[in-house]
Amino acid sequence: MDHQQTQTSLALFCKVVDNYGDIGICWRLARQLEQEHGIAVTLWVDDLHSFRRICPEVDVDLERQLVSGVTVRHWRGQDGVFSAQDVADIVIEFFACDLPPGYIQAMAERAPHPVWLNLEGLSAEAWVEGCHALPSTQPRSLIKYFFFPGFTSRTGGLLLESGLLRQRQAFQQDAGAMRAFLGQFGVTPAEMTATKVSLFCYPQAPVTELFAAWQAGDKAITCLVPEGVAADAVQAFLGQAATAGVSATRGALTVRVLPFVPQPDYDKLLWACDLNFVRGEDSFVRAQWAAKPFIWHIYPQDKDLHHVKLNAFLQATSAKTSSLVTFSLGWNGAAGETIDWNVAWRRLDADLPEIARLSTDWEQQLLANGDLAANLCKFVETVK
Repeated sequence: MDHQQTQTSLALFCKVVDNYGDIGICWRLARQLEQEHGIAVTLWVDDLHSFRRICPEVDVDLERQLVSGVTVRHWRGQDGVFSAQDVADIVIEFFACDLPPGYIQAMAERAPHPVWLNLEGLSAEAWVEGCHALPSTQPRSLIKYFFFPGFTSRTGGLLLESGLLRQRQAFQQDAGAMRAFLGQFGVTPAEMTATKVSLFCYPQAPVTELFAAWQAGDKAITCLVPEGVAADAVQAFLGQAATAGVSATRGALTVRVLPFVPQPDYDKLLWACDLNFVRGEDSFVRAQWAAKPFIWHIYPQDKDLHHVKLNAFLQATSAKTSSLVTFSLGWNGAAGETIDWNVAWRRLDADLPEIARLSTDWEQQLLANGDLAANLCKFVETVK
């Protein structure tokens, strides 16, 4: 979508449910649409505090602000009076977050109507291909389209900035840059030579059990965990509050607490580690662009519906071994049996070189689908 005489405008509405995943996805998409496609983006967010954790430039006290070229609005709920002039050319609601009724009313009054998209959650389930890009007739002649990110050419693809993989390659080929990056968090030269693991998970992950296996092992592990993640297990291991900068070594395991970092630095953390534990959707996608072995902790749903999504992804991806499948199922409480974490870790560790090779193959498959922002822009052109 190129610059025209009148710049295309887009409103993206985000309700923060999973702390950082929702806003993480929306913030990446907003920046990419503005920077790479020349679109004037307004990002409506209901939780500026979570937003600031991944983007320190955000001022939580402002109703309206410009951040990295994107207009950020504090979305205070469903109330509000809007006119047709307030409505953007493209309107995206993230994950069926329910637009303000006043905004929908103004959309109906606007001529022409905006292109209205519901950007859905990421899933490898087979039904996604059949639902991607389907229209849904709404009151007052409005039409909403369902846009699904995904892992095949019959979906919207995944978020990927145009220069990201070149940045990753340059970073990983520069040993000094990696040492300097990890060194700012206190990682010592000895810890750099260990197997480096980043840990980002939900509270119910079996972190205590995994720490015990790592501690008792014969291979040095450096575990880097953002402040606030797995707080109880990390605090128990450290023997003190799990605040940024604190570390402890017990047996073969060193645990080091990192501050929450902005998104570009989180990418570097994934690139610098040998194994990444990620959660939700945003860090899950970034782990795939890191092309490193990773374990996904999926956002928990009622009746264990998330296990269906997990199994669908494990079946779809080529970047897997039997050890990774067993470990992933156990990590998500989906194994159906008690996991011996000592055995599960030894098997996974032995397969890490093969998983890394398969991860590169998987990345090439994903690249063939195009990136989500470009695919979204192409779709809008076909329906507007």
